[in-house]
Amino acid sequence: MQNIGIVNEVNGLEIHGITNADVVYWNLPTPALYEEAIRRREATVAHLGALLVRTGDHMGRSPNDRFIVREESTEKDIWWGKINSPFEESQFKNLYRRVRAYLQHKELFVFDGYVGADPRYQRKVRVINELASQNLFARNMFIRELNQEVLRTFEPDFTVIDVPSFHANREEDGTRSQAFILLNFAERMVLIGGTAYSGEMKKSIFSAMNYLLPKAGVMSMHCSANYGTGKNGPDKDDVALFFGLSGTGKTTLSAAAGRTLIGDDEHGWSDNGVFNLEGGCYAKVIRLDPKGEPEIYETTRRFGTILENVSYDRTTRRVNLDDDSLTENTRASYPITHIDSADPGGMAGHPKNIVFLTADAFGVLPPISKLTREQALYHFLSGYTAKVAGTERGVTEPSPVFSACFGAPFMPLHPGVYAKLLGEKIDEQGASVWLVNTGWTGGPYGVGSRMKLAQTRRMIDAALNGELDDVATVTDPFFGLVIPAKVDGVPDKVLQPKQTWTDPVAYDAQALKLARMFAKNFEQFADGVTPEIAAAGPRVEMELA
Repeated sequence: MQNIGIVNEVNGLEIHGITNADVVYWNLPTPALYEEAIRRREATVAHLGALLVRTGDHMGRSPNDRFIVREESTEKDIWWGKINSPFEESQFKNLYRRVRAYLQHKELFVFDGYVGADPRYQRKVRVINELASQNLFARNMFIRELNQEVLRTFEPDFTVIDVPSFHANREEDGTRSQAFILLNFAERMVLIGGTAYSGEMKKSIFSAMNYLLPKAGVMSMHCSANYGTGKNGPDKDDVALFFGLSGTGKTTLSAAAGRTLIGDDEHGWSDNGVFNLEGGCYAKVIRLDPKGEPEIYETTRRFGTILENVSYDRTTRRVNLDDDSLTENTRASYPITHIDSADPGGMAGHPKNIVFLTADAFGVLPPISKLTREQALYHFLSGYTAKVAGTERGVTEPSPVFSACFGAPFMPLHPGVYAKLLGEKIDEQGASVWLVNTGWTGGPYGVGSRMKLAQTRRMIDAALNGELDDVATVTDPFFGLVIPAKVDGVPDKVLQPKQTWTDPVAYDAQALKLARMFAKNFEQFADGVTPEIAAAGPRVEMELA
């Protein structure tokens, strides 16, 4: 076995049972990983220096191929079901053995780093890849260790082994397809195969932290975070959190002028405040607007950024961010230092404001509303957004998506665990909670139009700056949401969704329809929450005129 780079001679690959690799590249810097990715024809260099990669058949996560290994130490804690599917220990051991055999005489890449910016809750992570481009992804997304002497003796708490070209045998291995993402807490390991979508690595470690942090009394969150600027400069006590599912604007809205980015996707909230779990960002870039999202746009033109499944001109190597011919889920992975306004330390104080983002394709939720504590926990458990109609003929209506805690696929524990922690944090710190609809206005998808980003930014700025603390309000009759009657810079009509519809009767029918969807989804949580939280949802008994 030949070792290249900053070699760990104390805790090498033999601790993982990998003993016969031909060459192991240890903790290579970004330029060296570029060179190896190009040499292996894994990637192409774009105009201005980003690395272009294709992820094959898997251009997004494969939730149906994700499993948690059922083992004694965690079995009673996991919220087993469709999301957290069990995988037997014996099957994991067999599959792990076959993966190790497959890795014999391969060239491998190792990254050693961390998840969690707060040293008190930080975990050491090792990522082992067969692709140089995926190892660069790990280097971008996790927190780097720059001390070479520490790297020479690094001992991981969790290890990710990612082998895209190894395909499972469903009958022999117990998987649902040739792809698999297996999280084993007893072995402190994530085993990935059959998919080259790099996001599986970061989300698997996020899932692990979503198990470990609540055990330590820390709220783990699928959210972005930033802090504001006071009279004397950056104010780390003016923190805002942005919860939301993919496509709701988490990354876009947290990268805001005049505010400092803490992180764009994964955070913890401890007794000391908020901290980033990651060292980088993983932004959707389809139809990225250089005027509306200038800082994120600039990352797509920088050396060190990975552009996944982004189309480009093969002659000029210029990218086309508007082209969705491969997928809508085009992505950019880049170190957080690519954002000039980011705080590379990734730590700040307690949130003053919490924003729940939803892209309501039914067009009935207000663009901004303030939530009571009980409403906040109701909507946190609901985790609502909507998918728009696809290209299939005859499909014309949006479909609701309810993802508990705004991140159910990554939450191994019962959603009530996270909701309890959030309620305690809100009570302790007195944070204000807002519901912001970044979806449709003036009608549902196909009739109305998408909320204007500039108006959404203005409303959020007003909320964070305290402008909405004492304004007159209107209470929505269907959802019980308290809506500001006026926000400077936003037409009054936009604030009241019913007024943007040409047919108010159609609005009432659509609003009641969505309200009933909320109620139906919340039935699964009703027995585990207080009557006040259960009653904080929409009114479904209303009679339409």
